[in-house]
Amino acid sequence: MLQFAGFWMALVMFLGIWWGHVSVRWLEYRIRVIWPSIVALAVAGLALNVYALFAPNLTISGVSSVIGVTLLWDAFEVYRQQKRVQKGHAPANPRNPRHAAYLRAGGATTDDLLEREPQGAPAAADTLSVSRTTGRRRDIAEPVAKSAVIRTTRGGM
Repeated sequence: MLQFAGFWMALVMFLGIWWGHVSVRWLEYRIRVIWPSIVALAVAGLALNVYALFAPNLTISGVSSVIGVTLLWDAFEVYRQQKRVQKGHAPANPRNPRHAAYLRAGGATTDDLLEREPQGAPAAADTLSVSRTTGRRRDIAEPVAKSAVIRTTRGGM
């Protein structure tokens, strides 16, 4: 007899991680208040894990638990994504009032660093449409201080 439990759990894990990454970025970019989404994801994750304890078979239990843990992690990542937007590590949505405040405060940017071509070096502030230091749109001809270089890695990793 063939056992498909592992296959289904692996497939759900792969799709759950992909969906979680995409949905966290999508949610944080569009929603004005993040806490209801965080609570909803956490409650759904906890509910699926409780259901997994009483599921009728191993496959359903495993799939429910994988999705539940993924939703719990996504709740945490929505909060962390907000911090990334504030620091300019993820794009801000100027039409979102919460993000507009981050842009006014400086540090946030509308550029998506994941959408640019790899350069093999840290991204310089003059390549971004909004300066991370001043929070305003840069003129490409404006000189760039060496301290304005954005590090893509920490600690030389």
